[in-house]
Amino acid sequence: MSGVHVITPDWPDLPATVGAMATTRSGGVSPAPYDDGAGGGGLNLGNHVGDDPVLVGLNRARLRQALPGEPAWISQVHGVGVVDAATVEQGQPVQVGDASIAAAPGVVCAIMTADCLPVLFASIDGKVVGAAHAGWRGLAAGVLGETVASMRASGAGEITAWLGPAIGPSQFEVGSDVLDSFVGAARDAAEAASITQAFAGLAGHPGKYLADIYLLARIVLARDGVHRVSGGTYCTASERGRFYSYRRDHVTGRQASLIWIK
Repeated sequence: MSGVHVITPDWPDLPATVGAMATTRSGGVSPAPYDDGAGGGGLNLGNHVGDDPVLVGLNRARLRQALPGEPAWISQVHGVGVVDAATVEQGQPVQVGDASIAAAPGVVCAIMTADCLPVLFASIDGKVVGAAHAGWRGLAAGVLGETVASMRASGAGEITAWLGPAIGPSQFEVGSDVLDSFVGAARDAAEAASITQAFAGLAGHPGKYLADIYLLARIVLARDGVHRVSGGTYCTASERGRFYSYRRDHVTGRQASLIWIK
C-alpha cells in the first residue's frame, strides 16, 4: 500500500463482512508541518488545512489502493448531520455533514480528525455501517445518536461501535461550558452523575477540567442502546510521531477513520 501506515481496529464485534481502518500521519508525501513527525512525508488527507492540494491528492490516491471504492469525503462542521455515503460523488459539490452511513458493498464512509473523536459503527449482521465525527460540540449535540438512528432507519439491528484515535483524557483541557453542555443534555440525574465523572478538575485552575471524550462517548452511546463498544486507547495529542493533533500543533494535517461493507 505504498508505505501507508494504518491502524486495524481492535474490534472483536466487527462483522467479518465489514472492513475498517484508521490512518496515521505516516506514509505520505506532504512536507512539514503536515509531515510524518520524523522528517518524512506525511499522509495528510485534509485539503482544507493549507497543504498543497496536489500532494493531498497523492496521499488520497495512496490510501485509495487499500479500499474498495473512493472514500465519501464530506465537509465536517461540528454538527449532527448524517449523509448517505452512496450519494457522495467525485467532482460534485462536497456534501456537508458530520457522519455518513452505507448499506451497500464497496461504499466507504470516511471521517477526518486531528483530536476530535472518530466513531465507526457496524450492525452486528454486517448490513449497515457508519462513521461519525464527534468533537465535543457534536458529541454533546447528539451526532452519535443521529448516526445510530439513521442506521436503524436503513435496516440496522443491534449496533457495535469503535472509538478511534482522539485526544486523550490527560490532554483534553476544557472549560465549564463543555461540562455544562453535557450535563444539560443528560436524560436523568443518574446520567448527569456519570457525565461529571468524565471531567477531572484541573488543580489551580478553577473552572478548568480534563475531559475524557472516550468515556463521554460511551455514556452517549449507551443512551441510544449501543453497549458493544471497543477502542478508546489512543491519544492524538501525546502520540506526536503517530498522529496529527490540532491542539498540539495548530497548523497540522488530518488523519481518517474509514469503514465499508465488503
